[in-house]
Amino acid sequence: MTRFSVTYRIFAPELAEAKVRAEAIALEQTVEIPRDVVPAGFIEDEILGRVEEIGSDGDGQFRATLSYSPHSAGFEIAQFFNVIFGNSSIQRGLRVVGIEPGEEMARRHPGPRFGIDGVRALCGRPAGGLIAPVLKPQGLDADDLARIGYLCARGGADIVKEDHGLMDQPMAPFRERVEKTAAAVTRANAETGGRALYFPTLAGQPDQLEGNIRFARDAGADGLLVLPGLLGFGTVSRIARDRELNMPVMTHPSFLGPYVLSPDTGFDHGVMFGTLQRIAGADISVFPNVGGRFGFSHAECAGIAHACRDGAGPGRPMLPSPGGGMSVDRAADMAAMYGDDVVYLLGGSLLRLGERIGEGIAAMRAALDAVRAAEA
Repeated sequence: MTRFSVTYRIFAPELAEAKVRAEAIALEQTVEIPRDVVPAGFIEDEILGRVEEIGSDGDGQFRATLSYSPHSAGFEIAQFFNVIFGNSSIQRGLRVVGIEPGEEMARRHPGPRFGIDGVRALCGRPAGGLIAPVLKPQGLDADDLARIGYLCARGGADIVKEDHGLMDQPMAPFRERVEKTAAAVTRANAETGGRALYFPTLAGQPDQLEGNIRFARDAGADGLLVLPGLLGFGTVSRIARDRELNMPVMTHPSFLGPYVLSPDTGFDHGVMFGTLQRIAGADISVFPNVGGRFGFSHAECAGIAHACRDGAGPGRPMLPSPGGGMSVDRAADMAAMYGDDVVYLLGGSLLRLGERIGEGIAAMRAALDAVRAAEA
């Protein structure tokens, strides 16, 4: 059975110490007992993690690739991720910089159901960046949010996405909001011949999630926005693998920041917002854009986009979706950075336009199209 591998950056003063740490990771992530009491046979030969390669990665840094058995990871995505970086995530000076699922784990977790091509087919946008205005802010009632959704769909949006902060508040309860906004987007599409997709934010108590997923589908939602940092990567996987549901998933980075912000712990940006999201089954991954208020660098955002779209990555390539500080003025720079296969989130800059939101969406589309025409 093909083993899967995880590459860690180990911070240590010398190679000898890095090797000791790598061997400790192999124990910690699997058997979690001292090496001298690991049972011989199947456990030692198969379950115990193996240090496959280790070498220098710069001053005081080393790259160690460890392999693990699919038997250890099982069939749950929670346990798969637990083996990748469970107890070891609590240690300092250790960062996940790469994951290779291998054939068996790729079979168990096939990734995005739709991916780039599937989402493009659904919204009827075969080429060029996709535009996704965000319904906000908190405090508006369901009718007001539905009205904004209608204006966005009429204005030519590819995806009408709810803000991650719209959950199940009394101002706009989940089911009322989804029902009204789905109807509004459907009405706008009928009037224009467009194919704007509506992605509500999945909300509810744990025992309500399944019912709310089905409700959203039956109400006319086209996809779902999921917060894996709060609802779990298993929720993403559950939606992505459901053939009957057949809905694309967009993931949001809320609550995931601490996993990437420290340079010497956690995950590389591309692993967290690219690789892990793809393994879970996301079709679109939202992340903070360079130049916005969250401080992600150009290299970090480029790394995320690459991990989302890399043909050698797990499952189908998916769409990166940068948000924050996005505007028509930045369209050319963003198109040059991200290329065609990207979903641009537009929030506050559109809301300033009020009833003229459609003009802002049209301006963004014109700016993106102008970049593509210039490159042709």
